[in-house]
Amino acid sequence: MATYKESVGTAVQNIAGDDGVVTGQLWYDSSDSEFKYKYQAYGNAWSTGNSMNTARKELGGAGTQTAALAFGGRSPPGDTAITEQYDGSSWTEVNDLNTARRNLGGAGTQTSALAFGGGPNLAITESWNGSSWTEVNDLNTGRENLGGAGADNTSAIAFAGSAAPGDSAATELWNGTNWTEVNDLNTARAELRGFGIQTAAIAFGGETPGSDVVANTENWNGSNWTDVADLNVARRLTAGSGTSTSGLAFGGAKASNVKISNTESWNGSIWTETTDLNLARQGLAGAGTSTVSLAFGGEVPDVTGSTEEWNAGINLGAWHTGGNLNTARFDSGGAGTRDAALCFGGHPDGPPTTTGETESYNGTAWAELNNMNTARNSLGGSGTQTAALAFGGNPPKDTGNTELWNGYNWTEVNDMNTGRRQFASSQASSTSALAFGGESSPAARHALTESWNGSNWTEVADLNTARYVLSGSGASNTSSLAFGGDTPPSSTLTESWNGSNWTEVNDMNTAVIDAYGAGTATSALNFGGGNPSGSQGALTQSWNGTNWTNENDMNTGRRLLTGSGTSNTAALAFGGYPADEAVTATEEWDATGFITKTITTTTD
Repeated sequence: MATYKESVGTAVQNIAGDDGVVTGQLWYDSSDSEFKYKYQAYGNAWSTGNSMNTARKELGGAGTQTAALAFGGRSPPGDTAITEQYDGSSWTEVNDLNTARRNLGGAGTQTSALAFGGGPNLAITESWNGSSWTEVNDLNTGRENLGGAGADNTSAIAFAGSAAPGDSAATELWNGTNWTEVNDLNTARAELRGFGIQTAAIAFGGETPGSDVVANTENWNGSNWTDVADLNVARRLTAGSGTSTSGLAFGGAKASNVKISNTESWNGSIWTETTDLNLARQGLAGAGTSTVSLAFGGEVPDVTGSTEEWNAGINLGAWHTGGNLNTARFDSGGAGTRDAALCFGGHPDGPPTTTGETESYNGTAWAELNNMNTARNSLGGSGTQTAALAFGGNPPKDTGNTELWNGYNWTEVNDMNTGRRQFASSQASSTSALAFGGESSPAARHALTESWNGSNWTEVADLNTARYVLSGSGASNTSSLAFGGDTPPSSTLTESWNGSNWTEVNDMNTAVIDAYGAGTATSALNFGGGNPSGSQGALTQSWNGTNWTNENDMNTGRRLLTGSGTSNTAALAFGGYPADEAVTATEEWDATGFITKTITTTTD
């Protein structure tokens, strides 16, 4: 058997820690007597893009992730002919279809597309040349809820759908001038979808007579359809993108009209479940490839213009286990960076027990320091490891008490104007901070915002939406971000603060409460918390100043945790409440996605 040196060309090095270690390297860490290996984390992700101008469902789509076309659909109170094009950033309205319709088929690119069929049982076909739609020859069989695929407005395939008096298996090919009937699908159905080109396509999902939602998948070779491996999740009114050998299916509805976010990838032989859409929906449209795709529109249950971008095989950040807190706790305050953090207050065992204990983190381990003057939980924190601010919380009930940390001791300073708990704040400075949202008894949810100038708190403009158990980030009292929380219900709302007013910006991908936020108004991270179903979350979402993106989950799902960090690239998570007791667990976030794995332990 070959040695490590013979295999990779170098011997295993003896390195204390990981300074100078590169991706793919095996080394002996003499600082803790372990063999270790560093590798890059890769993954797939849906991220939120800017919404369409007209929310709608049952629309047609064509193109790529950065050059897509959306047309037709249903936008209450009726069918629409509106066409929009996407440039990778935003949607722009262009010339309408000649005939408004829903449940139509689509194929092609942003500059050369085809729209065909649609409701109610239409045979109408229109060709798009990049600027306008022109009516061309009709389908031989008028139908809606059909599948379609094709490279451009001269080469397409239409299959199945709902055609009086029932579901159809009919397949037709378009040559740029006429439709020609060819061999039928094996299973007649409607509300299916497809991807590929005229000579090599995939048809999947749908609903058969009798309202049975199916997972059936068929492969078209240019002459005949062949049954191949089913979807893992039967669905209808889904969307797709890709080729006959590499595709993607996303969204749709299961039986009883249950909307789903499930995403599956097709490799030419089988379907594999992968990262879900952020928004469960049916009647959406898709564009792109199996690795770079776009999902837009649909029904949530209300019609939506939501857009999501899919990227596969990208570098994703990762959470690493750090040194544990000395005192298990949840709902505490935090300040500092990933490698120089401060934790103070919280519940060590659950209500009514509250602590004022303070600990500092040096990137490896936590050390106990002097306690706060007032023990409390559900408080806010801002600043650094050596200059921090603690404010608000419980008890005393809904206090406005504020304390300043100088690296050694806590000193009481001027109180907040409105005492409250479970609010959010900016985090970077002890002399310029912002507190927003929260709750005070009896069950009053706040939109209140207060600004700290190093001496006093001043009430400023309210949040647009009152909420509590939300998350926040920010560098100062002039630049912050508020996200998530309970309005009720659990919310995805995101608002940006410019020093004078709050402005609503793009929503989070997933509604969360009791999570923690770190970073700035343009580079933030949200992690942990609870989702609307009540489960303890490990979900991580990053904000780039415009959109939210799902990242790799935490190792330990928990709510009411605390954290620190100055951007979406480096953060710390500590404490929390995973199930029925407080924990000491600490995790470090590295957005580069470099993971260090211990190969052996000192006991091996």
